Amino acid sequence: MSRRGGGSRQGGGRGGYGGFPRESEPPPPTYGRGRGQEGSQRGRGGFAPPPAVRFTPAPPTMASSGSAESSLSREAERLSLSETKPGVVSPGSSSVIVPAPVDVQPRSSKSIVMPPRPGFGGVGRRCVVRANHFLVQVTDKDLCHYDVAIVPETKLPNLNRSIIAELVKLYQHSDLGGRTPVYDGRKNLYTAGELPFTSKAFVIKLAEIDGKANGREKEYRVTIKFAAKADLHHLQQFLQGRQFDSPQETIHALDVVLRESPCTKYKTVARSFFSPQFSTHEDSYLGGGVEYWRGFYQSLRPTQMGLSLNTDTAATSFYMGGHLMDFVAEYLNIDDFSRPITDNDRNKLKNVLKGVRVETTHNPDLQIRYKINGISSLPIDKITFPDENGTRLSIVQYFRNKYDLNLKCTKWPCLMAGNNSKPKYLPMEVCQIIPGQRYVKKLNETQVAKILRATAKRPKEREASILQVVNGNNYNSDNFVKEFGLKICNQMVSVDARVLPPPTLKYNDSGEQKSCQPSVGQWNMMRMKMFNGGSVDNWTCLNFSQKSQRVVLKFCNDLVAMCKCKGMVFNTSPCIDLIAENPRNLEASLRNLHQRALINVPNGQLDLVIVILPESHGSYGMIKKVCETELGIVSQCCSAKNVSRCNPQYLENVSLKINVKVGGRNTVLEDALNKTRVIPYLTDRPTIIFGADVTHPAPGEDSSPSIAAVVASMDWPEVTKYRGVVSAQTRRQEMIEDLFSVVQDPKKGLVSGGMVRQLLVAFYKSTGRKPDRIIFYRDGVSEGQFSHVLLHEMDKIRKACVSLEEGYLPRIRRFVIQRNLISIYAVMRGTSRPTHYHVLYDENEFTADGLQTLTNNLCYTYARCTRSVSIVPPAYYAHLAAFRARYYMEAYQSDASTSTGDKSRENPGAIGMLPKIQENVKNVMFYC
Repeated sequence: MSRRGGGSRQGGGRGGYGGFPRESEPPPPTYGRGRGQEGSQRGRGGFAPPPAVRFTPAPPTMASSGSAESSLSREAERLSLSETKPGVVSPGSSSVIVPAPVDVQPRSSKSIVMPPRPGFGGVGRRCVVRANHFLVQVTDKDLCHYDVAIVPETKLPNLNRSIIAELVKLYQHSDLGGRTPVYDGRKNLYTAGELPFTSKAFVIKLAEIDGKANGREKEYRVTIKFAAKADLHHLQQFLQGRQFDSPQETIHALDVVLRESPCTKYKTVARSFFSPQFSTHEDSYLGGGVEYWRGFYQSLRPTQMGLSLNTDTAATSFYMGGHLMDFVAEYLNIDDFSRPITDNDRNKLKNVLKGVRVETTHNPDLQIRYKINGISSLPIDKITFPDENGTRLSIVQYFRNKYDLNLKCTKWPCLMAGNNSKPKYLPMEVCQIIPGQRYVKKLNETQVAKILRATAKRPKEREASILQVVNGNNYNSDNFVKEFGLKICNQMVSVDARVLPPPTLKYNDSGEQKSCQPSVGQWNMMRMKMFNGGSVDNWTCLNFSQKSQRVVLKFCNDLVAMCKCKGMVFNTSPCIDLIAENPRNLEASLRNLHQRALINVPNGQLDLVIVILPESHGSYGMIKKVCETELGIVSQCCSAKNVSRCNPQYLENVSLKINVKVGGRNTVLEDALNKTRVIPYLTDRPTIIFGADVTHPAPGEDSSPSIAAVVASMDWPEVTKYRGVVSAQTRRQEMIEDLFSVVQDPKKGLVSGGMVRQLLVAFYKSTGRKPDRIIFYRDGVSEGQFSHVLLHEMDKIRKACVSLEEGYLPRIRRFVIQRNLISIYAVMRGTSRPTHYHVLYDENEFTADGLQTLTNNLCYTYARCTRSVSIVPPAYYAHLAAFRARYYMEAYQSDASTSTGDKSRENPGAIGMLPKIQENVKNVMFYC
């Protein structure tokens, strides 16, 4: 796991995160005086002069582990302080994780209950908006939950549904007592009323879906067992605000009811449904053998108005059904199959076709389906196998003898199905792709642009499309909906809303205009200069595109002029002449540039390298990996098409990115600098703002871990500069594992670490203050995970604080961010997606207006554009940091040879890569 990170150019220096500031190293000056917190268990941050302020590490004593509760509900009675088991080896290291050296009762040892809403705000201009929510009425039915077990077990929801559908067809009016159950495709079945039994086993025979058994039936044993009755009264109490814990099981049951019919009619992807009938082929083709299908998203959600069905239009990419060779020709952009395939193209095909299901066409009487698991290394005419007499027979001969078929693409490899010990070889020209398979690989820029153009709609058009979906589904006439007594309104709800006033943004006093107040979420920097302009003395440009040196030189000159115009100190001339390089030698070119800088540049360090990307895609991740994990060079990538256009608005946006990368600040909240004003919950006492997110590997990337990222503000009271740390963790694990940890070091003994602890130390080094208040924005958590993530992550945040100083327990406010689909506010294109903030934990006693105003103001401080953003910048930066780390991982994995073995486990080398990256990264402004 990651243990260290680099320092920013201002505030924290270039040092790592280990240890505390020495008394001989006074911290930088602060912008205001903090107030000590009250209570005997709290530190007194902020009163002493900066050189004397320091954390006192907690004594390294072992905590008692305590006993583990058997269920989460009992576990949530108090914040556990000792959940890490002794003797657990940290992935990617030889150290052993042991329980934290903390035995301090947290301030909130009482039951963890999400705080009630503190009221309704009144700030802002009132208005009414329509939201894509449709109210749902629930009658008092006897809703029963049953567990389903299918033997042999299958992990395919569609197959499970087919088995249960066959069971209902055979036994609905006998053993099931006339009930019409609904099923979630996994383990849960629900009925409106009890079944005539508490447990019963059924034997179901079903034809093989893939056709391998020549139409023969396979037998399944299905056991249905009563589990519980859904508590509709609890749901009503929750909706009325009389219960604080959400009855997730009941909501899930009703959601399954509304999804039952769409699941049988459309292709299901998570909570969305897709079908080619929603679009025509002419406007759905994305190129490269990929098309997109339109569809809709739906989810039953509890709201202040009651239960509502949240619905929106959706689109996603699919493999085009049809002949496989047509797909290959489109994907590789080739039309001559007589020549052998290159190794590069072979690897591309292997990656894009792995997991795809195909159907053979050479035998009209028996079309068998297979799942592709690889591509042969030899061409078809070189592959032989023993026939029934033991004679070696080539695949070409086999198809000629048995099917009277002369294969044409004999220089191309075969598809491989089956297992490694007994592979099945399938010539590509006798296979066709089965329609309806989702394309989960990364789309290229052209494909992304096409799907965005096709799906971006203005609010009125989007509203009409959503209403068309709802009316087309005709929920109230659905047999399952009627069986469970639900009624769905067919009109969108109207919601009382407020438009909050924008904050005043402060720019440099040397500009023609010193401050501005945004209008409709945007503003223009034309007459303003950056609040703090960064400095770039030594820079150069690497051109990997086909643009001429003249065009690139003009672009660089214009970019430098824009940076200077906006307030940066920027050397007009590059320290090394602009270099044109072949994109095939990308890594070597960057390393050679670094060597030249060591010899020819004062202090041997480049401040910035401008990289013109090649016209082909896929080089960005490698550039960032080499620059940021090996060379320690700040890089700014620019696409070739923008170099030619040289648009002033584009140049201004790039200058904003460059400025924060080299340590500058573009703008700050004016009230943060005004000592006569106070931004509630921010400027009254030292406050650190965290953002956190976890990204997971795409489906099919079995060797990639999940990556957690945490960023935190490094300046106070302005709150504009952020530092980020990243950590690889168990694949698909949403809870962040490395917020706090204790490692048994062979030399140092017990050493506390983790991302929160590192960032708290970095904040102190940068500001000279201990945070009295922590505000933590957490992205990416679903409602069903709230309690689990809150319990474990709050525990680790508390441990991180106490490990720094005995009794140090700053007040914490914790949010979870969700993106709801409500059509309000102006955007450049399409319909905006405002964000929903859930308060999971609050020791700061926020008011509704205080919380909303603070969050709204922060959304205007995003460094990369002159627009407000839909989620607070720390959460946004954490999201970008996690994806930047995934670029590092992808580049690392592409360097390594393809490994074999158990693909169900994460690649230990990949997990071990991030700590090494973290130690070498000198530019930690991941969000740039």
